[in-house]
Amino acid sequence: MTENELSSIIIGAAIDVHTLLGPGLLESVYETCLYYELKEIGLKVERQLDLPVVYKNVHLDSGFRLDLLIQDKVIIEIKAVKELSDIHLAQTMTYLRLSNTQLGLLINFNETRLKYGIKRVVNNL
Repeated sequence: MTENELSSIIIGAAIDVHTLLGPGLLESVYETCLYYELKEIGLKVERQLDLPVVYKNVHLDSGFRLDLLIQDKVIIEIKAVKELSDIHLAQTMTYLRLSNTQLGLLINFNETRLKYGIKRVVNNL
């Protein structure tokens, strides 16, 4: 399955979660529910995955954690904020770069309509 096909499935699942829960909850709630939805679909989903920084060929524990990694291909960064900012985009780009992953979805569940809170982030490897 390609990254584009996965992103469509992920966005559909995120919309399902948002439709049932609505805005105003903690990021961890949306993460848990989206994890559940994606596992139910049958996708490989890793949650709160450690992401080390490689510095001078040494893996250093940086404290970075990916919210969700789907099929080893798509990173999902979940937010529940008033509005997405450049720092959220930079964070997602950093995660893509450090993990050598091409596609990320930055999803802000604190929107009245989820489609306004989804940013597709591409790492041009």
